[in-house]
Amino acid sequence: MSNHHITDNLEPLLAVLPAKITQAIATAGDKEDLIEVILDLGRIPTARFADVEVELGLEEVTRAEIDHVVKGISEFDDDNRAGIERTLHRIAAIRNRTGDVVGLTCRVGRAVYGTTEIITDLIESGKSLLLLGRPGVGKTTMLREAARILAESKRVVIVDTSNEIGGDGDVPHPAIGRARRMQVAAPPLQHEVMIEAVENHNPEVIVIDEIGRELEAQAARTIAERGVQLIGTAHGNSLENLLINPTLADLVGGIESVTLSDEEARRRGTQKTVLERRSHPTFHVLIEIQTRDRLAIHKDVAAAVDSMLRGSLMLPEIRSRAESGEIKIQKSPTQPKLQKTSQGILRQGDYQPPAFQYEHPREELENIDIFPYGIARDRLSKAAKKLKVPITIQKKIKESDIAVTLKHHYRKNPQPIMEAEKRGLPIYVLRSNTSIRIERFLRDLFNLKDDSFSQEEEQALQQAQGAIQAVLNGEGWVELEPASSYIRRLQHQMARQAGLTSHSYGKDPNRRVRILRE
Repeated sequence: MSNHHITDNLEPLLAVLPAKITQAIATAGDKEDLIEVILDLGRIPTARFADVEVELGLEEVTRAEIDHVVKGISEFDDDNRAGIERTLHRIAAIRNRTGDVVGLTCRVGRAVYGTTEIITDLIESGKSLLLLGRPGVGKTTMLREAARILAESKRVVIVDTSNEIGGDGDVPHPAIGRARRMQVAAPPLQHEVMIEAVENHNPEVIVIDEIGRELEAQAARTIAERGVQLIGTAHGNSLENLLINPTLADLVGGIESVTLSDEEARRRGTQKTVLERRSHPTFHVLIEIQTRDRLAIHKDVAAAVDSMLRGSLMLPEIRSRAESGEIKIQKSPTQPKLQKTSQGILRQGDYQPPAFQYEHPREELENIDIFPYGIARDRLSKAAKKLKVPITIQKKIKESDIAVTLKHHYRKNPQPIMEAEKRGLPIYVLRSNTSIRIERFLRDLFNLKDDSFSQEEEQALQQAQGAIQAVLNGEGWVELEPASSYIRRLQHQMARQAGLTSHSYGKDPNRRVRILRE
């Protein structure tokens, strides 16, 4: 990405490290690729570069060396983070039970100019943007750049909870341009500073990093209702993660259970109790940062949430940046009309269960050649045998009638799926790789009568899927809501298929499942 300009101010960080560690870093790798230095008491210090982690010498870190670093930086705040004045570097502490610092993560902060070229049109649209992505993928860097660009023509205020956007010290880093920065005394007070920014400083844009508490989500809604553009980040990797997070679901409109009239239920082809979006989303656009050079963009969050709650999949727009700097945009496909052959195959577009189905007699069904990508072949085969439907699992696209894959695979645009699209094959996109979803996919494919779950049962299974994803993302364990023995059995099955452990606790009717790592 030759059009990027990077400023890292690395020397102030190296200056606070012990001399022998600084010397070891110089020979360990390219300083431009240095991400962080890790110092743990009684262990060998390590440096993490972009592609490799390197031990720095053979001597263990001493208490004196940790104290040396702590003296050279600012005081740690309530979330155990500190910095170096007028830089973007962040030093995070690990403490023992008595409060002494026994470990340090010294993360290199870099101002990268040019990262927002891929979404400049969205930033300048005036719409509120929410960025999601795993730690270290570049959310804060993109926020900082967005603030700088918008501050050239608008009044921008940054609510900087941990001084990661504007750097440490009273004078913010030049990377935020003309934007003003409000520091937060303690993380739990972030929502108060957000409201204060609007009431006292008349901003046109507010930039917020790490919305993670309910009060912050409420403050964000209050700000949006006053007509102020919001650009922020939140904990989570995707729209689905956010939707099942009760603390932050309000950012995308929230969910509520609604009881329909008999006439409306018949018109929709659904049960009387359905899940619907509770309110208008706080953020208009949601951007999932998959890698530093690949984004999945939901340009209409309200429509995406509505589509998801109705069981269909509204695929996002994919934007990617090549090494040459060229930006490619793969537009979100429009929702297809359901066109079925006598075998029930979609001729275009993505998997969307029809509102009603006609059940074909088993003896009339014709064989369908299926190419699964990322789908467990043994589960697909077992599901076909259970439903007594004729399929052939193919290993080559050219020998297949349809392709089926998972949502997260589809977003990565792998070669087999690209080939299927070129050949005009229908592509079914499933939300998860469970036997339940695969069976429902085959029922829809062959137009079989669907013994579908109730809305409450479907909600319980979605909650289990969200819990599984949370545990896979690093959560220690997640406990689900009380459920019937039948639903608990399905939840246990989903956990096993994901390679996780699950146990039931409590007594009926409050018996519930807890999902955890082995």
